[in-house]
Amino acid sequence: MKKILFLTALVLVVCTAFAQSSLQKYKRSSLWTLMIDKPAESQDSVILKAFASYPVPEKFNDHNGDLRVISALNAIDENLLSQYANGPQSNAGLGLLGKNPKSNKKQQSSAGQNVELIEWYLNDSNFAKKIVAKWFNRSAKGGFNMNLVADRGAYNASDIDVKVAKKSERGLALVRDAGEQLIQNTFVIVNDFKFTNKEEVAKKAKGLLSLASSVASYAGNSSLSLASEGASLGVGVVGKGYVIKTNAYLFKLVWNQEVANAFYNEMWTDDAHLDPVKVAAFENTDLFKLEYIGLETAWADLQSTAFTKKTDSALISIATKKATDAVIAKLQRKYEVFRTKTPLLSGWPISAKIGLKEGLEGGDKYEVLEQIQDENGRTQYKRVGVVKVEKGEIWDNRYMADEENPSKLEYTSFKGAKNKYAEGMLIRQID
Repeated sequence: MKKILFLTALVLVVCTAFAQSSLQKYKRSSLWTLMIDKPAESQDSVILKAFASYPVPEKFNDHNGDLRVISALNAIDENLLSQYANGPQSNAGLGLLGKNPKSNKKQQSSAGQNVELIEWYLNDSNFAKKIVAKWFNRSAKGGFNMNLVADRGAYNASDIDVKVAKKSERGLALVRDAGEQLIQNTFVIVNDFKFTNKEEVAKKAKGLLSLASSVASYAGNSSLSLASEGASLGVGVVGKGYVIKTNAYLFKLVWNQEVANAFYNEMWTDDAHLDPVKVAAFENTDLFKLEYIGLETAWADLQSTAFTKKTDSALISIATKKATDAVIAKLQRKYEVFRTKTPLLSGWPISAKIGLKEGLEGGDKYEVLEQIQDENGRTQYKRVGVVKVEKGEIWDNRYMADEENPSKLEYTSFKGAKNKYAEGMLIRQID
């Protein structure tokens, strides 16, 4: 009997470990987040500290480099951002002008220059090259290896080694798969934060309606619901708090077959067989680029003094982190290329560990994908169905939700066919 109990326990441990592995080991997109530092603006140091300490969301691979702050750019002209609210999808990230024939040409030109300024800075500062160097673990000597690629893609490191790849069909297939599934899905987000003290706005406003209009306009959103707060708290309290807004610019690494071939053939070398010519070729190349995808705006509004003993710095820090989460969710909803896959926690009931932090709404549709591999190990995704987010069953996983909005929900539930899906299958939002 003891032996049976021991074997049962062992099976449960193995199954649990396998389940955790299946949920964790899937090909995530990779993300590097940056912010524009504006030392002359109020609360810049608090925002900077909060941003730098906040981790990349778990649904992404953390591809952050040492540099997280851009200090060489001037503030972006917010009045012109609306010209690019729909995000030009140019392959080169240029050609940003003339997309809206009804808009003012001078405004289009200025807005295009703002976007191109950031794009120019990123490419001039070799951010794309830094991304590639991290992907292939470039050493101080200049050699590369496939360890990170193998780990993130759940490949066998020896199978995907480039030296082997040049001699084997399977190795070549895995290198192509890594490029398509991992490397080309590497993104950079540049955040331009703006701090608003609602009390200062309130002093300039006359009456509750003027306050609501002023703060909403300044925060870039007309639905702050300040009027309802004011009904119970009064104008004096409504005017105490902070709004942190971010304009977030999304870029994507350009990694295609042409770029990959040039890298592997002209620049790849490892520490064991270091080729100085190839080391120099990588150091001097301007091959690697980032392309502009588009921008989104999000904000977080926090009340002060009425119900909290938190310091002003703590409230501003919380708002910064909430705005960061909100803008990533909006970028994913808007740009299909940036949408991530998430593993199902359970096939029945159908559930996943995503929620309000990812911007889920009742009725949102997600395709369910089964991950399969061909005989060479290349990854393919087969759609096996569609599920919908169940209204009222959305997990609140937003920053500090446990403190501000306690709930018993620990996952989001979906409506869909019974006994059709399995734990570990991937879901991705569709329009």
